[in-house]
Amino acid sequence: MGNLKSVALPLLLAVSIMHLPFSESLWFFNYHIHVTNDLPLLNSPPGEPNLFLRCKSKNKDIGERAMVKGQDYTWDTKINLSQTTLFFCNARWEGRKSRSFDTFVANRDDRRCSVYHMSCMWSVREDGIYFSRNNSTWINEYPW
Repeated sequence: MGNLKSVALPLLLAVSIMHLPFSESLWFFNYHIHVTNDLPLLNSPPGEPNLFLRCKSKNKDIGERAMVKGQDYTWDTKINLSQTTLFFCNARWEGRKSRSFDTFVANRDDRRCSVYHMSCMWSVREDGIYFSRNNSTWINEYPW
C-alpha cells in the first residue's frame, strides 16, 4: 500500500497541475518585446504618427498605438506552461503598406531573445520588419 501512495501522489499532483488555468503572466522568465518605428518620414510631418501598430495574443489584446518616428512600443510576457505563448502585430505604414508579423513565439524566441536582457527587438523600416537578438545586428525577417 505504501508503494502505491508513493506513485499515485506524484502522479495525481502532476495531473492536477496540468489542468490549472495558466496564462502568459504565470511562468518564470519575463521577456521584453520592443517594436520601434524606424520608418522614414517621407510625406508625414515631424511629430505626426506614420505607423499604426496593433498587437495581441490569443488571450491578451495589448491595443493599438499610433507611433511617431523613433517611438518604441514595449510590453512584457512570460511563456505559458504548454510553451505556446504567441504575440503578433499588424503594422500599418500610413498610406503605404501593411503587414502582420509574430513578435513572440515561445518555441522560437525563448533562446534567441535571452541573449540581450531577455528582449526581442523589432524595428519597422522602409523595406520590412527587422529582428535583432543583440540590438546591433538586424535581420529583415518580414519584408513588406
